[in-house]
Amino acid sequence: MSTVNDDPRRDAVDEKAVRAHRGGRIREELARQGHEAVLVVDPVNLRYATGTRNMQVWTMHNICRYALVFAQGPTVLFDLATGRHLSAGLESVSDVRTSIPFDYMLVGGNAERMAERWAAQVDDTLREHGCTGDRIAVDRADALMVWALERRGRRVVDGKSLLEHARAIKSSEEIAAFRFSLRTCEESVRSLHAFVAPGMSESEALGHLVGESIARGGEYPETRLLSSGPRTNPWFQETSGRVLQAGDLLSFDTDLIGPMGFYNDISRSWTVGGSRPSPAQKTLFDISREQLAHNIELLRPGVAFLEYASRAYRLPDLYLANRYADIVHGCGLGVEYPFVLYPEDAEDGAYDGHFEANMIVCVESYVGALDGVEGVKLEQPVLITDHGPQILSELPLDAADF
Repeated sequence: MSTVNDDPRRDAVDEKAVRAHRGGRIREELARQGHEAVLVVDPVNLRYATGTRNMQVWTMHNICRYALVFAQGPTVLFDLATGRHLSAGLESVSDVRTSIPFDYMLVGGNAERMAERWAAQVDDTLREHGCTGDRIAVDRADALMVWALERRGRRVVDGKSLLEHARAIKSSEEIAAFRFSLRTCEESVRSLHAFVAPGMSESEALGHLVGESIARGGEYPETRLLSSGPRTNPWFQETSGRVLQAGDLLSFDTDLIGPMGFYNDISRSWTVGGSRPSPAQKTLFDISREQLAHNIELLRPGVAFLEYASRAYRLPDLYLANRYADIVHGCGLGVEYPFVLYPEDAEDGAYDGHFEANMIVCVESYVGALDGVEGVKLEQPVLITDHGPQILSELPLDAADF
């Protein structure tokens, strides 16, 4: 098996160009939204903004890394003293300074005092680079952060939309990198298909998939959505110790963070043991494929999200009540903007906007009757272009064609 370290396809990816594009996208959004700088805290956004990572999952619940990206200036990264070497030589980071942690787990009863020191560091760096306005855009903030910055005269405003809109449009180099990462996921799924057999548990199957991804340069799974037989309906049942039976449906959503941090998000379903689908299973597959084909064809630059939702495939009433959480969502370093809901879920926060060229989106389908026996999950990543949608996955929907 080729690993990420000896795969010639990785050598063809211009990661420096990817980083340059991302920095440019953030600065375009800073200018468009009228901000002098953005404080980036979320580890996934931090990776997008700086090209660096340091214990990405751990830092999701322990704030100890952050960066300031200036609209008319550099990118200053604040990292743990023990991790500053990780960004050495990266042209996307102008300056690396030691971060000041204030998370209660790390500093206990000193949290408020450390938050004051943290805010002073951020405020001083902003002033050092000429940012004297009272607003500071922040993509994610704990209460202590907000209060400490406000005491220094900085009004915290939401910076999440800035990062989401920046991340939505991919460069040609970023698309090439995404394709490389996706190939490693597809190879892992093919390996899973060859590995799965009656008598093993769902956990064994998921462990194989995740292990194969990591061996190919992947990093971690975001979910545990692999289930079998009656546990495929309803969806969103996490992987268990259930033993696979011949003829069961096995349905899964990869949700794997692959090489370079890309979100490898495809879903497939097949019958365990290689048996032909039963008539009931075939009906689920047929409807799911039809839904995907219809909704992919609608993807064009300029199409409004709400218009798209209104024209999307209408699930038969038998399956509508058990529908998936969304019709389509953006994809890059995770689930990204946009997130398009079913019309039936409009009250849950549906918003408008327009699809644009060079967005990568994932088109979702889950088909299973409410209180039914099984369900089929399929999903395809698609590149939106001026010449029509391009399905990025080379993995067939039908496992018989693997």
